[in-house]
Amino acid sequence: MLDTPEAVMEALRGNHDRPHGLQRTVTAEELVEAAGQFEKPDVLVTALLELMSAYETTGECRKSPVVFGRLLKLWDESPEAFSEWEAHQVYWRFKWVATSLLDVPEVPLASVRGWIDEMRRRYEKAGHGMQPVAAMRYHVAAHTGTRVADAYDLWVTRPRTELSDCEACETRHLAEYRLDGGDDAGALDTLRPVLDGAVGCDEEPQMSQALALGALLRSGRLDEARSHHLTGYRRIRGNTGMQAWVGRHLEFCVLSRNEGRGLEILAENRPLFEATGAPLAHLDFLTGVELLLARIAEDGHADTVVAGPPGRSWTADALLAHVRAEADRLTAAFDARNGTTAVGDRRRRRLAQRPLLDAPLPLGLRTSVARTADGAAPVPAPPAGTSAAVAIPGDFVELVREARRMASAGHPGDTRLWTRIAERLADGSAVHDGVLGPEDLLRAELAEQRAGELAMADRDDEACAELRRAAELYERVGMPWQALSARARALGWTNPPSDGEGEPAEGVPRLDSDGIRDALDGLLGEAERLCADVPFTAEALGAAEAAACDDLERERKLAYLTVYYARAYAAYRELGRGGREPSPGAVERFEACVQALHGEAERLSVPHQVANARQFAADAAGRLGDLTRAEEGLRAALKDLEAAGRPWRASRPRVLLAQILMARERPQEAVELLHRAIADAVRYDDADFPMAPTYAMLGHAASHTGDHAGAVRHLAEAAARFDQSGEPVEAADVRLQLVDVLMRTGRQADAVAVLESLVAEETAAALDARMVAQARLSLARGLRELEEYLPSAEEFLRLADAVSDWEDDAPVQTMVTAETAVALALADRWDAAGTAYERALAAHAKAPDPSVLTHMMCEFARLVMKARGAEGLETALRHLAEADALTASVPQDTEGFVPWFERGAVHYRRGRVLADAERFEEALAEMEAAVAAHEQGGEEGESARAEAVRVAALIEGNALGRFRESIARLTTASARCRRSGLPEAAQILDALRQDHMSRLTEGR
Repeated sequence: MLDTPEAVMEALRGNHDRPHGLQRTVTAEELVEAAGQFEKPDVLVTALLELMSAYETTGECRKSPVVFGRLLKLWDESPEAFSEWEAHQVYWRFKWVATSLLDVPEVPLASVRGWIDEMRRRYEKAGHGMQPVAAMRYHVAAHTGTRVADAYDLWVTRPRTELSDCEACETRHLAEYRLDGGDDAGALDTLRPVLDGAVGCDEEPQMSQALALGALLRSGRLDEARSHHLTGYRRIRGNTGMQAWVGRHLEFCVLSRNEGRGLEILAENRPLFEATGAPLAHLDFLTGVELLLARIAEDGHADTVVAGPPGRSWTADALLAHVRAEADRLTAAFDARNGTTAVGDRRRRRLAQRPLLDAPLPLGLRTSVARTADGAAPVPAPPAGTSAAVAIPGDFVELVREARRMASAGHPGDTRLWTRIAERLADGSAVHDGVLGPEDLLRAELAEQRAGELAMADRDDEACAELRRAAELYERVGMPWQALSARARALGWTNPPSDGEGEPAEGVPRLDSDGIRDALDGLLGEAERLCADVPFTAEALGAAEAAACDDLERERKLAYLTVYYARAYAAYRELGRGGREPSPGAVERFEACVQALHGEAERLSVPHQVANARQFAADAAGRLGDLTRAEEGLRAALKDLEAAGRPWRASRPRVLLAQILMARERPQEAVELLHRAIADAVRYDDADFPMAPTYAMLGHAASHTGDHAGAVRHLAEAAARFDQSGEPVEAADVRLQLVDVLMRTGRQADAVAVLESLVAEETAAALDARMVAQARLSLARGLRELEEYLPSAEEFLRLADAVSDWEDDAPVQTMVTAETAVALALADRWDAAGTAYERALAAHAKAPDPSVLTHMMCEFARLVMKARGAEGLETALRHLAEADALTASVPQDTEGFVPWFERGAVHYRRGRVLADAERFEEALAEMEAAVAAHEQGGEEGESARAEAVRVAALIEGNALGRFRESIARLTTASARCRRSGLPEAAQILDALRQDHMSRLTEGR
């Protein structure tokens, strides 16, 4: 009931604590109406200021001047009704009104300038400086494009006053001036203190982060651009008062080729289409939307379903037309009002921008796939480093010949050519004629190519079927060596049956390991018979055949060695299937097959097959823990490939060598190898190279070298590639690694943005429940670190619900329930926190976790005192008494429980609680008990002991006035910290000691 001034004031205080939004604004309007019924202008003043803040924050520029008009009338009539702070706000909010009037095209410029003149008159009368007035005149000049430089000089040459915009916002305006002049470097240098967090306010750094995005991309500072997008967007999403800056993030998505991310942002901010209370900000938002939609349409996805104004479904082209019409109308209105083309020129410059990168900037986020109107997914832009290195001939005969030449050389670029050959045969744009040999030959070659693709996709049975088909076709055209090679590879890729498994789908009997070995031995005998019939020597042929002999001999050698390779590969797979305990004889068979391949390849001078043998041996050695032998073998293999003139084959052994070097704690060498492997895979167009796992490994290695920016970059790239290849679990695992790097380097806001994309419904549905739970736990803790307590509590509640039925992992329930209780208390949801507290105690009774429970109890004691002050002392002490009882009941040898630490923590917290209640003697005794408890921990307890000494000295000196005693305590503790290797702790204690010495001297 709002029937007394006191009730209205209480309601105003409650409304002020609500987050900004529709509910707070509507309530503020109701409270102004309620305040107007009393003869108490001071209540109405407070209500009007609250309503004006609500309008300003939610972008209701049209309404704000009317409210201020009422406020100004009250100021003229009853200045005594304004507190000192409220009187200051009257002058401060003149700037808000001037900006609001400028942002509405229906307000004539004469009215805007007249208002600024009124602002100047009142400032002069009150004795305030003119810098804020000059700033407003500059904003009008910048908006209209008239005499901007002069207005800028008049503004920046005046000294700041107490009514000037805050330093962070003024810094942003200075940077905007430089950006408008095309000075990206100067703008970014100006913004540095805001972007680095040295200065800020309620609206900063998020506005400056959005402003900086384009300049950062143009300057090649991609890591910073990624970070400021992730952290800045989180602060403004869904906020109607920030719609201009949402538009900048949409623009970033276009410039960085992250259109899919842009569509997600559009979906998250659908209400902004109806937020028309601030027309200029709305135009900025619509311009970002138009740029995004135009790009999507230009890329051929005009029928993609997108989020637009509520009430109907939209495709990209339909929404583009709607947005363009509305933006055109607003632009024309502003330019007509201003008598210039400045607003239209700015919009046209933004819309003329093109993507600044050749491939999407990896953000580390999981982006939902947009859909076309018929439900199909549009083709995403390729990730970085996938440009084709191989030219595709237009002539079909030349295309086939080039594919055969590259295949013969083992060049990975042949994949793209064979794919094009298959496409042309399928669409009828190619005619096979005799110049390319028999038609069955081309069919055989294409079957081999399909087999390779299927094998890369782990579809071994289908790959084997294609190889058997290729062998039959080769036999049909009289090419026994090629047929032999295809059959050998089919056997090498054959999987022996699992228990209860029958024959494969095509009806070919499935061979067990013994059968595979026997069949390969049979093929080896056949190869040796063919060698006897057609020896590998040019002398055995007639003179007429000498010209073709070299190529023919090389093909036969390769096919012959393929049989040896297949035997080694089958033995290698058998060895791997045995895990740590290989089947009897597997190791001996593997070594014999590898030695045979190595010996024959050396005898026939085929170094790339020697390299293959070395790789097999090195991989096996690495698995068995002989890292030195593995490293030596891989380095020798790389030399063999160099001798073979096949540099395109070196990327995979480099990756293996990098793994070995990581295991040997040589991450910098691993980083160099992985960079080289990726570069060569791109250079030689190796489409089958495992880019995503390699980038993941590179990110891991970079983090171990201390290159955290590089680690973030590479892990984000790996996640994007796993997404594109349809491997959500692998992508999620990499993102969790990325989160770990971000959190370890203090970038919690970046980590939270990544985690939010991981737990999103569409992403989480494809993941294991425990992986999602781990991500949600990290997200809840990250939000807590960012002091976003209510969202943190909500995540903890979701997590608690998810793990509630984990009967096989009950301790997790104890931990999650306890952390949920603390999160709810931090969010000031005390009733729910109390319920969670009791649930945590019940969970602990079933699955004990005393350390977690002790922490919860201490946190409750701290938070109760913070919320209720001395009135909460009894409750806080009760929580700590429960902690005492808990620690005393735990057996000393309980795993994971450190008695001295837990006792010390409870004493420390009780000391702080008692000090807050000004019971200083008792507080000091508790701190001394904490010091004694941590002393029992030896080296491990020194840091916590030093903190307890610090607080004890503060109580002893500042509260009890015993400076001599506190100085002596600090002197001893500082020396102890230095002996214990804690120089920072010693410096803190020394600084406090110096302060107490100064105060002791002053007291004398």
